Amino acid sequence: MDNCTAVIDIGSNSARLVIYEKSSKYGFHLICERKSKVRIGEGAYEKNGYLQPTGIQRAYLALKEFIATTHYYPVDKILCVATSALRDAPNGQAFVAWIKKELKLEIEIIDGRKEALFGAIAAQNLLPLTNGITIDIGGGSSDLSLLENSKVIKTYSLNIGTVRLKELFFDKNKPIEEARRFVRKELQKLPKEFRNTQVIGIGGTARTLSKSIMKMESYPFNTLHAFSYKVDEHMEYFQNISEAKPSLLKYLHISKGRFDTIREGTLIWEETLRHVGAKKVVTSGVGVREGVFLHDFLKNDNLQFPKNINPSIESILDRFETHHVDIPKRKENSEKLFNLFLAHKKIENNYLKELLYATELSTSGYRFNLYKSYEHTFYVAMQEFNYAVTHETLVLTAMILRFGGKSLHEKEIYKKYKKLLPKKETLEFLSFIYSITTTLYDQTALKDFDFSLEKNKLTIIAKGSLYLVEESLNDIERPQGMKLKIIDEQKIPSYNF
Repeated sequence: MDNCTAVIDIGSNSARLVIYEKSSKYGFHLICERKSKVRIGEGAYEKNGYLQPTGIQRAYLALKEFIATTHYYPVDKILCVATSALRDAPNGQAFVAWIKKELKLEIEIIDGRKEALFGAIAAQNLLPLTNGITIDIGGGSSDLSLLENSKVIKTYSLNIGTVRLKELFFDKNKPIEEARRFVRKELQKLPKEFRNTQVIGIGGTARTLSKSIMKMESYPFNTLHAFSYKVDEHMEYFQNISEAKPSLLKYLHISKGRFDTIREGTLIWEETLRHVGAKKVVTSGVGVREGVFLHDFLKNDNLQFPKNINPSIESILDRFETHHVDIPKRKENSEKLFNLFLAHKKIENNYLKELLYATELSTSGYRFNLYKSYEHTFYVAMQEFNYAVTHETLVLTAMILRFGGKSLHEKEIYKKYKKLLPKKETLEFLSFIYSITTTLYDQTALKDFDFSLEKNKLTIIAKGSLYLVEESLNDIERPQGMKLKIIDEQKIPSYNF
């Protein structure tokens, strides 16, 4: 499979193009992304919602460039959606007809609830959670969905957005309390079911605030998707941003590119978190665009990946052509060893998932170079293993891959991520199990092994010869006091010469 789907999202503030390459039934990855701050809704709220010439012209030029970009890829489908700026505009349909005539591009104007649904589809499939409220603050609206047991229960759209607030209040230097009252009044329309301690932040405002928190806290990992924080620890910070003068935003760790609407967005964010009773925020690096793609990609699967499928792992194995036939056996023996150490209370029960992820990804590094493949797999995991896992799971999986049977506890790479990792002893046992499994399968043709553990002695029993691999097994660094015994059931035939 080598086809691509392009998704264009026209928002009030920005227009974006993303192109996804589909590598298998459940594998896909992003191969192109373009963004233009078209501000198609600029000036509309003071002109009874009508799109103004400047915004129309910017949008046309951006869309023309987006279409030209798709010609460089094997795109077989373009899905284009537009949100509040067009649906609120009396001349929105005329714009859609004009674009279809001039650029041959079909634009679907989606309502706020469908916008919320697309964001929820992305979150429930690509984040490690089953419950919560998604909040996507756009230029003209804020769209919310309620997730329960990985199902979208309800969606709702509120007429509060960054550009709307900017033009109605902030640009006119009205007291901020007027803007707060406006937002609070709109939030009263939200159905009573929209109460949850966990919120999923989608869109530019949520991501900007998370980036700032990560910077302030010297967070050890630079991936934004799935970053989480406690609400009560940052509400004062949010209020400082919403009430700050533009010239002071740089001192609040806000990037220059977000100065124009971050105060408005933060005010909406702050008030919405209070209203729904949020205690924890999980940041989503995905949103409407991914939701539009997945709505099409998973149309035959009830809009959900099967429970045993991680889309990141599928994509990695597809691209690096490492869907090895022995992966199920590798995982089976990794789990055997894990359960053996668990039964003897050498390891905690929380980390089997990460060990199996690492085992499944173990051969991806060979596509670069056999030597130091453990380093390659580490970098592959850190960069590509993004979806449906927490940062702790991602980093631990990558670190198991990186250790390669050698102790790295005294090196900078371990110290850098220590905050996200379990205790040293746990990591040593996980690395030990992983190294035994990969060594057995990389250096022998055997598939079946038995293991036993007595006190601190692990015995590996092979139904065949382990002659070539015995030295490598003995070289694996072991947890303190752990001994290794190898029983080779291969019999050497008699000879006489």
